[in-house]
Amino acid sequence: MKFFKKIVFSFLLSFLILSPSYAEDQGTNVNAAADPSPVITNSSDLITAEDKPRIFDEGLPKTSRSGQSLQPFGANLFAGNYVSRRPSSLDPNYQVIAGDKIALRMWGEATANEILPVDANGNVFIPDVGEIQMVGTRASEVSSKIKAAVGKVYKDGVDVYANLLTASTKEVTVFVTGSVIRPGQYSGLPDDSILAFLHQAGGVDPRRGSYRQVLVKRGQQRVASMDLYDFVNNGSLPKVLFRDGDTIVVRPQGSMISVEGDIRNNYRFEFLGNSISGAQLIKYARPDSSVTNIAVSGTRDGLPNSSYITYEQFMNNRLYDGDSVRFVSDAPTPVMDISLEGSHLGNSYLAIKRGSRLQEVLDYVSVDPNEADIGNIYIKRKSVAIEQKKNIDEALRRLERSVLTAPASSDGEAAIRAKEAELILKFVERASTVRPEGKVVVSDRGKVANIRMEDGDIIVIPPKSDVVMISGEVQVPQSVVFATNASLKDYIAQAGGFTERANEESLMVVKPNGKVIMGRNPPVAAGDQIMVYPRLDTKDMQFTKDLVQIVYQIAVAAKAVGL
Repeated sequence: MKFFKKIVFSFLLSFLILSPSYAEDQGTNVNAAADPSPVITNSSDLITAEDKPRIFDEGLPKTSRSGQSLQPFGANLFAGNYVSRRPSSLDPNYQVIAGDKIALRMWGEATANEILPVDANGNVFIPDVGEIQMVGTRASEVSSKIKAAVGKVYKDGVDVYANLLTASTKEVTVFVTGSVIRPGQYSGLPDDSILAFLHQAGGVDPRRGSYRQVLVKRGQQRVASMDLYDFVNNGSLPKVLFRDGDTIVVRPQGSMISVEGDIRNNYRFEFLGNSISGAQLIKYARPDSSVTNIAVSGTRDGLPNSSYITYEQFMNNRLYDGDSVRFVSDAPTPVMDISLEGSHLGNSYLAIKRGSRLQEVLDYVSVDPNEADIGNIYIKRKSVAIEQKKNIDEALRRLERSVLTAPASSDGEAAIRAKEAELILKFVERASTVRPEGKVVVSDRGKVANIRMEDGDIIVIPPKSDVVMISGEVQVPQSVVFATNASLKDYIAQAGGFTERANEESLMVVKPNGKVIMGRNPPVAAGDQIMVYPRLDTKDMQFTKDLVQIVYQIAVAAKAVGL
């Protein structure tokens, strides 16, 4: 078992540092610093891109969500938290309700120092002044309203000060029903928002509920209605003072359209009525500026229907319940984006003409010859990373099948095979998560292959290094200073020598550009990494040969062509 763990560790370690070599015809020597400015003046050859970053996604394709898995627009409203306001700190916009208390002080011709309750009719009573309607008055306006009423009776000689002393702490119970997650009766303050009560009920049911029709009913009377789309887009929220027994009803979901593609909002959108125009949908979907065409599929007159129309045609196109819409950027572009990493001067992102080759790009890249290792330039390419990942996954699936179908001649052997299978499956699980970088080796002995560039390529110019790394089956893995007169065995001696499991017959040197050299005594240069693999005894485990094949397949990356 310990031996197998060694194999797993060696596999993962080797894969993380290795990648395939790939090259076309060799070009000329790379200049240390071509033009001192990376900005290109001849736009027909190369165009600089401003603020157009492209992030390399490690070569893995992103799976588009299907219309069935899209969330309704507005569903994330209930992913946050709604905290009910408590009267410990009075809100100046709080509106007076029955049961509140108001402090009144009068001095001068008439005096008073009283606490006035707001009665069930919403009034307060002041002797010699009469009833004053206070329900719905904001806390900040209480004093001015009472002062105005007193001033009508006492023209001069009376000063008045009034303020809302305590807001009513009485909670109300509201029924939340319809298409919500947890229908029921919930408590809150009278001025809590509709959203706060919906949140207590778990929010709108994303499969059944409407985000466009939320009603507040008091008996048979409709008190308010709410369109959650207005709140999401504009912050519009109707103000309702709830009473005991009020009901919030979420109506059944209306017509839905699934929207995907090059847009900012990948959601299912609900609309009221039988149809909606493309122009109305665009306001919610917010397509990217690059969109040129729209694919629409659905049902018309009981039969499947699909169309591929221009952006202008889509504006007046009618959409119906169940339609799927995909926004597509389908216009051919004469340029493609690339980026630069590592030791270089100037811009990190460029837009180049399609069909450009590496040498044309490097002519406009400035580097410091004392810092940049121009002899080990390489490229990270998305298409290579995808192919690497595909090949690795296929090899791991073959290994998995061979493990699960391995025969056993006795109960003892069956138990051993079961343990082997358990470890192999863990190995497959971990190995399947490794993501290739998609390295393309384009440099060798100071020359760079003049290969054709692809959209999304990343040109990496490594910094110069004066050390050599030694890892794997050595006593003390470490980095040591490069010496011109030192051999590979000298470096291994500085790392304490080989371990008992080291494979001394086949050693590996990995160049900074990802190129791999194997043998008993390969040459070593500054910046290289020396890898010592374990000696694999095929008698220890039935599937060791399969593992060895996978390890070396990944190490040299199938379909790679070395320089």
